[in-house]
Amino acid sequence: MKKIILIALTTFMIASCELNNEKSDAYGNFEATEIMASAQASGQLIAFEVDEGKSLENNQLVGLIDTTLFSIKKEQIIAKKKSISTQTDNILAQIETFEEQKKTVLINKERIEKLFKDGAATQKQVDDIEGQLSVINKQIKAINTQNASVLSEVLAMNKQIDELNYYIEKCKVINSNKGVVLTKFAEASEIVAQGMPLYSIADLEELTLKVYIDALQLSEIKLGDKVEVLVDKTKDENKKYDGIIYWISPQAEFTPKIIQTKNERVSLVYAVKIKVKNDGYLKIGMPGEVNFSNKKVSE
Repeated sequence: MKKIILIALTTFMIASCELNNEKSDAYGNFEATEIMASAQASGQLIAFEVDEGKSLENNQLVGLIDTTLFSIKKEQIIAKKKSISTQTDNILAQIETFEEQKKTVLINKERIEKLFKDGAATQKQVDDIEGQLSVINKQIKAINTQNASVLSEVLAMNKQIDELNYYIEKCKVINSNKGVVLTKFAEASEIVAQGMPLYSIADLEELTLKVYIDALQLSEIKLGDKVEVLVDKTKDENKKYDGIIYWISPQAEFTPKIIQTKNERVSLVYAVKIKVKNDGYLKIGMPGEVNFSNKKVSE
């Protein structure tokens, strides 16, 4: 009799557990978009203020690659540019002198032409003054050509300075995405090459729960649906979050190998991504569940 009662009690407890532990509609893991920050120049990493788990802001300066070589080249070009600028000043002074001479010749030319009309000057005097004016014009043209060549050289140097400023700017390691550092690949004082990964970062304020559903469930959901997301809080208690479906795979795939049983892995499923606001409790890789039955269509 006792044996029969014990069996009956055990059966009732199992049945009660099955009723209380309702299965969720889908299961998956939390993930985030990981961004790799790489060096944009080559050289020694003379400063690097990055640590795993550290929060970084957008456009924050976090490191510096040695700029000595670029700075030396820039100073050399600036010094050469100053020297050439002095030549330009001399050329402009010569042009000004010839322009003054030209004014004097033009005045004399006007006088001689009047005298020639009155018969008080000869043709030779007219030809001589026109010859002087022609020589001065040619001299001014030659100096202007020389000045244009110098100005062209100065312009080329300005382009070189701009290029060096660009490379110097690239030596600054500036964080371009707000988030938390996941992995650090370099240390201060190390030699880095252009394109070498320095650290990876991800925005953990909002994580993505990626789950897999079958074709029957696909008809129950759509983009923008609000759903209930569950994660383990204790052994017997879940922590609830609000989630929004923002991506549904357009094609079926075989269940990923992370699913434990082979029978389930050969099934065709659709991947679904759900955005979940992170209160600091959620972590990348953490398992999560979702209930579509509690969804509310967003307005």
